[in-house]
Amino acid sequence: MAYSEKKYRSKISFKQDNNSLLTLIAICLVLFVGLAFLKAVWYSRFPKEEALGYFNQQVLSWFVLPATTGELIRKPWTIITHMFVHDDFWRILSNMLWLWCFGFIMQDITGNRKLIPVFIYGSLGGAIGFILAYNLIPSLAALANNAVLIGSSAGVMAVAVVITIISPRYRIFPMIAGGIPLWVLTAVFIIADLATVSIYDTGGLIAHISGGVTGFLFMWLLRRGYDMSDWMNNFFDWVNNLFNPDKPSRKSKPIKEQLFYKTDDKPYTITPKVTQKRVDDILDKISRDGYQFLTDEEKEFLKRAGETDL
Repeated sequence: MAYSEKKYRSKISFKQDNNSLLTLIAICLVLFVGLAFLKAVWYSRFPKEEALGYFNQQVLSWFVLPATTGELIRKPWTIITHMFVHDDFWRILSNMLWLWCFGFIMQDITGNRKLIPVFIYGSLGGAIGFILAYNLIPSLAALANNAVLIGSSAGVMAVAVVITIISPRYRIFPMIAGGIPLWVLTAVFIIADLATVSIYDTGGLIAHISGGVTGFLFMWLLRRGYDMSDWMNNFFDWVNNLFNPDKPSRKSKPIKEQLFYKTDDKPYTITPKVTQKRVDDILDKISRDGYQFLTDEEKEFLKRAGETDL
């Protein structure tokens, strides 16, 4: 990361720079409130027994993912919008609580540059599984015209799987018998999530499972040296910089090792170069011993690695 980039502060971020978790939750909440307002307008315009149907057809259908390829071609943006939209209070409450839980841990361990890509990949994986199911399984194909996918469940499932693979022994609530291992929380989440999917919503069940599988594939590739979040983060940085006039110059070259003078006993400290091998070694240590056994230097290194393009 270049020295000029370390001084750079985004003008359109939350109070904590680049807080991916708050960004995701804010997008979902804003869309939920906006759609709830429009639903109230529709209920005021149409008879109560007809209002919901009109709202779903005239408004909500422009945001949810259709199961038929023909409708998807007409509304290609729904491959993205569906993952941020919720039409039920309890559904968004559940998804946001789980997203906060797993997303907070992910940011604590990896920094801010993995959460959004994992969430989006998981949601896209869920969408692909959903569409394939309704177009390849005969019993579902007959229902495809009325089937839609909505919500962030697949994305949350991917986040849960990724962070559990990274640090299964990470402990929460340490005051309770030394803490609850993360893998236990993830198991509870998966069981609760799949159990609450209607037995008649096979497509939704497949979408949730596909999200988890996508998270597993993300980690499988990451451990083999391919980080699927790189290009996405570079794209987000490019878009973000368009709206920030004080962005770093493109001509500035990264400074791989810098001296930072401090006021303590040491005249300077050397910031080590972030390498993929070092990251892999720390991730292996987390998987083997747990996040709590990392040294302060290793925790800080892992956070910097999560915010650096390797």
